Amino acid sequence: MKKRVVTGVIILSFILSTGAIALKANAQTITLRYSNFFPAPHKNSILAEAWCKEIEKRTNGKVKFNYFPGATLTPAAQTYDSVEKGIADVGLSVLGYTMGKFPLTEVTDLPLGAQTGLLATRMDNAYYQKFRPKELDGTQVMYLSGHGPGLLHTAKKPVSKLEEVKGMKIRGTGLSAKIITHLGGAPVGMPMTDTYDSISKGVVEGVLAPFEAMKGWKLGEVCDFTTLDYGASYSTDFFVVMNKAKWNSLPADVKQIIQKINEEWIDKQGKAWDEIDQEGKQLMSQQGKKIIPLSKEEDARWVKAVRPILDEYVAGTKAKGLPGDEALKFCLDYIKANQK
Repeated sequence: MKKRVVTGVIILSFILSTGAIALKANAQTITLRYSNFFPAPHKNSILAEAWCKEIEKRTNGKVKFNYFPGATLTPAAQTYDSVEKGIADVGLSVLGYTMGKFPLTEVTDLPLGAQTGLLATRMDNAYYQKFRPKELDGTQVMYLSGHGPGLLHTAKKPVSKLEEVKGMKIRGTGLSAKIITHLGGAPVGMPMTDTYDSISKGVVEGVLAPFEAMKGWKLGEVCDFTTLDYGASYSTDFFVVMNKAKWNSLPADVKQIIQKINEEWIDKQGKAWDEIDQEGKQLMSQQGKKIIPLSKEEDARWVKAVRPILDEYVAGTKAKGLPGDEALKFCLDYIKANQK
């Protein structure tokens, strides 16, 4: 009888200790919610999920992610605020969806002439490291990225001259909406998630976007023409940010691992933008869609048309006491020094 009692005590102790170890292990696992507005099949979504998996791998499972693509956790335009408030722990979206919230960083959306997504992405992060804008202090910035040249894609009307843009309803957000206005068009703001239906239904006649959107967002199905208006092209600034309190709660070794992965992902993301740009362009060509180049003289007219946007940015930031002139010069110099 005594032997049975001892044996029972040993077994019970083993069960309790095993349970305690399991509870401790679970307590050490940090689970983060990642909100991303790109649809799951999009290469940018796949790359974002790969970032999550790389962190899980290098932290030996100490950090895990619940990944929500396709704006299933937070709407694209509300993602930054949702991360700031802790609704999502990590978020990927577009700074330009909340115009006015990031006045100094709007420099990265200007028509600066970066000809690749890799250059735009490197410039975005170099700008952030240089200026550390207080407007982004509400979150912990993981990294920024910029797509390849944003061009004019139209559904039914080919555009080869500046005058032909006049009055056209064109989807654009943030600084791209200003570009549309200066080109003579009528900007219509909406998230990219709504653009396909809006073009197919005739709500808008076209969109300013990089070639990648023709495949990644399937806009090549509803756009028959692309105008190569490189002089007026731009790059939209995308962010990946983490909730500040969540970041501060992470162990030091986990922070170091994430920061290292962020550095690696800058070039991964920039190169991915260029790869999907090429895929989008090839798709348009294969489907017999018309790609319209502008003459050197015509392109110069488009450059002149959007040039006031840069001056407006400088004046606007100066009125807010922000060093917009320095930020613009830094970005233009960066592109000039690194454009191949």
